[in-house]
Amino acid sequence: QVQLVESGGGLVQAGGSLRLSCAASGRTFSTYNMAWFRQAPGKDREFVAVISWIGTRTSYADSVKGRFTISRDNAKNTLYLQMNSLKPEDTAVYYCATTRHSAASPLDAGDGRVDYWGQGTQVTVSS
Repeated sequence: QVQLVESGGGLVQAGGSLRLSCAASGRTFSTYNMAWFRQAPGKDREFVAVISWIGTRTSYADSVKGRFTISRDNAKNTLYLQMNSLKPEDTAVYYCATTRHSAASPLDAGDGRVDYWGQGTQVTVSS
């Protein structure tokens, strides 16, 4: 089993930046593809980005492409999401998750190959 703990959320003005972290327990972190999802109030949870276990393959939602960067440090058992040029519509709770889905393409939050979730971290972007 893997436990995931997100951090780094907060309140930021539009155009600003934040870096989210997801700390994983257990020695199997480096064997998982990892993903970020987000959920805004009243909306379904949506895919943000995914990265392969070795960090060489990534995919992004069209809404964040060119602004967000997913990365990982397997030596530190940590996943990151660098978010630049933030917009009010990026406001949501952000979740990290392990996945057996390929990192070559986006995935749905309801995909049966998403196994473990963190508790989420709130990101609020003011206009």
